[in-house]
Amino acid sequence: MREDGEASDKPLDIAVLSRLKQFRAMNKLKKLALKVIAENLSEEEIIGLKELFKNMDTDNSGTITFEELKAGLTKLGTKLSESEARQLMEAADVDGNGTIDYIEFITATMHMNRMEREDHLYRAFEYFDKDKSGHITMDELEHALKNYNMGDEKTIKEIIAEVDTDNDGRINYDEFVAMMRKGNPELVTNRCRK
Repeated sequence: MREDGEASDKPLDIAVLSRLKQFRAMNKLKKLALKVIAENLSEEEIIGLKELFKNMDTDNSGTITFEELKAGLTKLGTKLSESEARQLMEAADVDGNGTIDYIEFITATMHMNRMEREDHLYRAFEYFDKDKSGHITMDELEHALKNYNMGDEKTIKEIIAEVDTDNDGRINYDEFVAMMRKGNPELVTNRCRK
């Protein structure tokens, strides 16, 4: 990662696999928030990933199948077992339709420094906070996740329990930002809050 702030999306080969693995471990709110961010990125911000997607989408269908993902990762020089590849596929396939579309691919593989940008984070928060109250309520979370067939009652309660650090039953902007920034090894920052 360069010191001047803007980390590039190259070299992608090794980075893409580790980003996919990180994405797999994220909760569903974070995945959906990343999707909102990915949908709003400029062409320049994702140029390398666009090329990689085209290279993996060998039949030019606009989606990556499991076989294409396996072949693409092998071409990048990664050695994955069938089950590891399957787990990555399931993680990146946010809507669960069996293929990875362009936005899902960008969502799972974009450089995590995109999440640091306040404007991206705020736009993602606003996507969930439908009534503009400054909080994501259980209903708003449920509604957003159900739109993508991602949320059952248990999942929603788990997300609230994990993210809602002040225990008021909803997620405020600071809690949302903390969740988005948690566990991103690419975000090596000099923040020392005591």
